[in-house]
Amino acid sequence: MDRIRYAVFTDKSIRLLGKNQYTSNVESGSTSTEIKHWVELFFGVKVIAMNSHRLRGKARRMGPIMGQTMHYRRMIITLQPGYSIPPLRKKRT
Repeated sequence: MDRIRYAVFTDKSIRLLGKNQYTSNVESGSTSTEIKHWVELFFGVKVIAMNSHRLRGKARRMGPIMGQTMHYRRMIITLQPGYSIPPLRKKRT
């Protein structure tokens, strides 16, 4: 489960929840089959389809030096009807 970073909650991803599609950011080196295996194993659901796109890192400046944040991949996971992933919550202290 170390390849899946976190769930994404944007306007589009909230709209996709109605179609039983879940969005999350994963490491850029992960493959669709790895992520599909982890989601099915960890959440106990059946995955129909996986769509992904690569997002470039943003440019950041630290003084005179220009740098860049890490690239990452966003996966849209479609589940079979009747399955769902429980909402991910932050741990409260």
